[in-house]
Amino acid sequence: MNGKNRLIITTTIMLVAIIEVLDSTIVNVSLPHMMSSLGANAEQITWVLTSYVVSSAVAMPLTGLMVERVGQRMLLIIVISGFLIASMLSGMTISLWQMVSCRIMQGIFGAGLVPLSQYILRDIYSQDEQGKAMAIWGIGIMVAPVLGPTLGGYITEYASWRWIFYINVPVCLISLLLTFIYIPETERNKRYIDWLGLILMGAGVACLQVFLDRGNQSSWFDSNFITLLCLGAISLLIIFIYRALHKQNNIIHIRLFKNRNFALCTIMLAIYAGAMFSALVLQPIMLEHLMNYPVSLTGLVMAPRGIASAIGMMLAPTLMKRVNAKALLLLGLFMSAYGTLLMANYNLYVDIAHIVWPSIIQGFGMGLFFVPISVYAFTTLPKDATAESSGLFSFFRMLGASIGISVFSTITTRETQVNWNRLGGHISKLNPNLKLWLQAHHLTLHNPLAIQELGQELGKQASMLGFVDSYYAITIAFFLMLPFIFLIKMRNI
Repeated sequence: MNGKNRLIITTTIMLVAIIEVLDSTIVNVSLPHMMSSLGANAEQITWVLTSYVVSSAVAMPLTGLMVERVGQRMLLIIVISGFLIASMLSGMTISLWQMVSCRIMQGIFGAGLVPLSQYILRDIYSQDEQGKAMAIWGIGIMVAPVLGPTLGGYITEYASWRWIFYINVPVCLISLLLTFIYIPETERNKRYIDWLGLILMGAGVACLQVFLDRGNQSSWFDSNFITLLCLGAISLLIIFIYRALHKQNNIIHIRLFKNRNFALCTIMLAIYAGAMFSALVLQPIMLEHLMNYPVSLTGLVMAPRGIASAIGMMLAPTLMKRVNAKALLLLGLFMSAYGTLLMANYNLYVDIAHIVWPSIIQGFGMGLFFVPISVYAFTTLPKDATAESSGLFSFFRMLGASIGISVFSTITTRETQVNWNRLGGHISKLNPNLKLWLQAHHLTLHNPLAIQELGQELGKQASMLGFVDSYYAITIAFFLMLPFIFLIKMRNI
């Protein structure tokens, strides 16, 4: 393949892959603006996010099967067209149920774009250029979610929330035209479809994703609905895995996980995505709710992480040729952990510089980690397993992020309550610091305004400590991955 065609193919598939990943985070900052337009309350509007994540998670592992059934070119045409239509309809919705329906459709069609982009990139780049291919893929897949809230904030503030969907249309049209002209077709194979396996997997993954996405809001097992979802997910997925291990033509070749490199790298990616994306979700909440940052400033403060990550990914392929990949993975992990540990030193009065620098360190570490882990996941797999393994690799990235966000959001909520009770125990007439605080604010303890301001300050400090505790927990999660690195088989690429 000549360089011009390869560049066009790379541009084509990465455009739509980036747009799909952006849609998973760009909507977050627009939810408050959607509420009045769609007639939804604060709890109902979150289904706009949940519906997309759930439908995408169910469809993503099926990418390999669909490539075999219809070919990569035809599948790309189908998913881009479906994503285009779903995006247009999402921008035109006038009610919550319409929006949720369109987001389900958007998630189903968009799910294949990320693994397809990885599969095609690995195919069109030679073995010794796999690091470069995964750097290109990683810049889109890992940096786009970081910049999503920034872009979403600006679009919502200066245009309308509907434009976060309409901007997909021209990108999809360009990619669709280029796909017709330049993307080569692959051979089709009428692979047997295990419909029972498909139902078990789809229902199990859907229950698991809704459980993870809604659990913290519903106080987890205090809710009968969440408890039923958990039991359903466990039961359905256990049956699915048992059948997959004992049935030859299962919907997913779960035996791929017998490959040590693929299993280790996929698990590491899931843990890393859970830790990193949790930090990305918690930080804007902390900045906007506790420090009163406007949405646009929050986006600007978080943008350097994405830029640093892109730089790290661009450098990673060159470094992989000169430095042992395990050393690069270790450096990436240490930088990610150190950046998060610095975030654990935040307080309510931290300045912007001390917010930006840890995120730059964290982002650069993400770039150094993501490229080698994406390369070595596939080095020992047969070539005909690339499409299906790409779908599973992307699925576990998404699943890890969902689990991580649920776990660390719960830690933040619970630790906020613990710290509220602990700090509240120090509010006493006998505490000399209370007297100093009252004097500084020209208040007395009998003044109702003093009680109100004390309560607000107590809430802010308790919440801040809740975020700090979560950042410490995320740091520990990064370090837990270290033993896995030494088990990976290194191979020249």
